[in-house]
Amino acid sequence: MEKNLQTIEQDALAELEKAVSRDDVDALVTRYLGRKGALTAFLRNISKLPVGDRPGAGKDANALKIKLEEAFEEAGTRFQDQDTGGGIDVTLPGRPVVRGALHPVTKISREIVAIFSRLGFDVVEGPEIETDYYNFEALNIPKYHPARDMQDTFYVSENIVLRTHTSPTQPRVMEKTDPPVRILAPGKVYRCDSDLTHTPMFHQAEGLVVDKDVSFGDLKGIITTFIHQLFDPDISVRFRPSFFPFTEPSAEVDIQCVMCRGKGCRICSRTGWLEVLGSGMVHPAVFENVGYDTEKYSGFAFGMGIERLAMLKYGIDDLRKFFENDMRFLRQF
Repeated sequence: MEKNLQTIEQDALAELEKAVSRDDVDALVTRYLGRKGALTAFLRNISKLPVGDRPGAGKDANALKIKLEEAFEEAGTRFQDQDTGGGIDVTLPGRPVVRGALHPVTKISREIVAIFSRLGFDVVEGPEIETDYYNFEALNIPKYHPARDMQDTFYVSENIVLRTHTSPTQPRVMEKTDPPVRILAPGKVYRCDSDLTHTPMFHQAEGLVVDKDVSFGDLKGIITTFIHQLFDPDISVRFRPSFFPFTEPSAEVDIQCVMCRGKGCRICSRTGWLEVLGSGMVHPAVFENVGYDTEKYSGFAFGMGIERLAMLKYGIDDLRKFFENDMRFLRQF
């Protein structure tokens, strides 16, 4: 048995002398000290020795294990220093730490939330995988309604969709909350669309106010205040008649072109105006769906595309840049 230990020691040290890299040393550690290594096998077989020989064999084997571990560790350290050119050069300058920054869409989202929070709105969230009822029917868009053609929908099943807007949050909140209601619902939405100004996934923020004696004048005041705080206090705002099935009357909101200041350019199609959001007084059918008394309460709602606002705020001409993860683009923000 003593001869076997001597053989293991001689073989291990002889092979260590021939090692030329850290990988060679690691291989020797596995060959002699690993789970299936030569010395490990010897230790497992000590129980087969005569009872009187076992203590001495175990003591010698453990001593050899410590000796080989020290030899392998010393050799491994030596090769590692050679690979790094003799160790760490503390005189070299440190590597600069790359600092991250908020994505422009995140920055605009936070700014929108901050503005409406100051105006007294509570921020709420809803599920991105939504039922057909909340995404359409509760918002006065029944099945086969022509307004469904305005939104190219991703259907998970017949009655489950990826939400096409954050408006479903409004009936969900109203079902559980008595007026007054004053909420902002930001989040991701999904539509089957992709070009310079549309992507299959984008971000929206929807607002809702419900109380007694809420008027279109209140809507105009809130929206105008929001736009002046997001862009410029001197920027002009206009409301154009429009149609949305869940509001009546409805209005598109335009702002004076931020590129040409209303003079007319390629961005605003020479009109001097840019569309930024949709709005209107909540349709009575929506209130009826959630059990609100339409004789007692009124309200307004509005919705905006966050990427659209970011493009106007930062002068970006291609929506897809937000999602390409090009660091040269993102570092600008």
